[in-house]
Amino acid sequence: MKKRKAGRILSRKKSVRNALLISVMRALAQKEKVQLTEAKAKEVAPLMERLITKAKSDSLHSRRELLRYFSASLVKKMLEEIGPRYRERQGGYTRVIKTIPRKSDGAKMAIVEFVK
Repeated sequence: MKKRKAGRILSRKKSVRNALLISVMRALAQKEKVQLTEAKAKEVAPLMERLITKAKSDSLHSRRELLRYFSASLVKKMLEEIGPRYRERQGGYTRVIKTIPRKSDGAKMAIVEFVK
C-alpha cells in the first residue's frame, strides 16, 4: 500500500530546501530565537532537536557530525553552551510559538526558540 512521504516540500527543490533549513538552523543556533513561517518552523524544530541531542555528548564523533551543518565557532557554542544547558533534559529543547500572520501576504508566522 502506498504511503505519503514525510516532511514538507516548502515549494522548493530538495537541494534548495536543504540549504534553507541549514541556514535557519544556523541562525537559530546563533540567535537562539528565529521568526519564520509556520511550515518552516515545524520542519526545522525536529532537525534542531536532533543536533542538540548530538551536542549533549561532547565527543569527536558528535563534533564532526555538527561540523556538517555549522561553522567551527557555532559548533563550539553548541558543545560548550547549548549542549550542557540541556544535559538533564530528555528532548523538547525547542518551542514553536504561533504569532500573527504576516501583513504583506497573510502567511502564517511562528517563532522557534530554545526552551530555557
